[in-house]
Amino acid sequence: MSQRMALYMQDKHNIGYELEIAKYAEERGFSEIWQADTRLARDCIVMMSAFLTHTKRLRIGSGVLPIWTRNPAVIAASWSTMWELGGKVDGRGRVMLGIGAWWEPIAGRVGVNRQKPLKAMREHVEAIKQLFTMEEVTYQGEFVHLDRIRLDVAFGDTSPRDIPIYIGATGPKMLEMAGEICDGVVLNYVVSVDYIRNAVKLVEDGAKKAGKTLADVDRPELLVCCLSDEHPEQAMAEAKKVAAYYFATEPHIMKASGVSNELLEKVQSIMGWPATEEEYIKASKVIPDEVVRNIMAVGTTKECQDKVKEYIDAGVTCPILYPMMDDIKPVVDAFADWN
Repeated sequence: MSQRMALYMQDKHNIGYELEIAKYAEERGFSEIWQADTRLARDCIVMMSAFLTHTKRLRIGSGVLPIWTRNPAVIAASWSTMWELGGKVDGRGRVMLGIGAWWEPIAGRVGVNRQKPLKAMREHVEAIKQLFTMEEVTYQGEFVHLDRIRLDVAFGDTSPRDIPIYIGATGPKMLEMAGEICDGVVLNYVVSVDYIRNAVKLVEDGAKKAGKTLADVDRPELLVCCLSDEHPEQAMAEAKKVAAYYFATEPHIMKASGVSNELLEKVQSIMGWPATEEEYIKASKVIPDEVVRNIMAVGTTKECQDKVKEYIDAGVTCPILYPMMDDIKPVVDAFADWN
């Protein structure tokens, strides 16, 4: 497989099934799995560790860990542990660190004040990078305070951890900063191809600030994929429920893709967070098909392949497919031998 392809796991499917699918995807040539830190449902570190022990070659990343939930030194230690657990393939470690600034309403409801997210993110990236060198670190920022600490591995491998750091970014300033200070950016899902083109340009602008080129910054993108050759209408219905969720809870993502305030307000009047299944269905009925097709891959194998190609052509280096139907294997099969 020449084109990198990945799967995104949230909490849509049973954990045991996801582990089996990870092994199947590995057999079919997929390159990686990205695990969500899913609201308050599934912890990405637990799931990443499980994927690492059930596969031999796949690289495993977090898509993405909220920086407010763990101290940066603890984050570094957790990823160092998974780096040991996963071992190396072709001379490099199997784990990737994706971090993000979280979102409302969940952050506020658990007492997190998302103040100055850009500054907080920069400090976390800088501090964690230093810790991955395995050298002693002192870092005194506004949000990160480290006093002469290191990843003090006493009996194991003390070599530097080759763990790439990605920011999950949506807004223009965060996208640009990701290009400047990170190995990569995890581009958001439920966004249009036009949004991705603009996002990639912002990442490139950031890379240039650091004397890098766009090619130096990896650009995987989360991409909802509702695929069914037998029942494409069911795939569209499922896709609309996903869209309704994001319309109601993360409208900033929708606005970035040009969704009208009128449609956003209509959906938000029907459902909130957390929402019931009945609210999802009711809200999905007011969302036009063309809006959904603009922001995700929906329908038959050919329709989904064509849409994913649009995102690749816009600058995505690795589609991270989020399968929303009960059966994930058709998604793996559709993209395993596809270029």
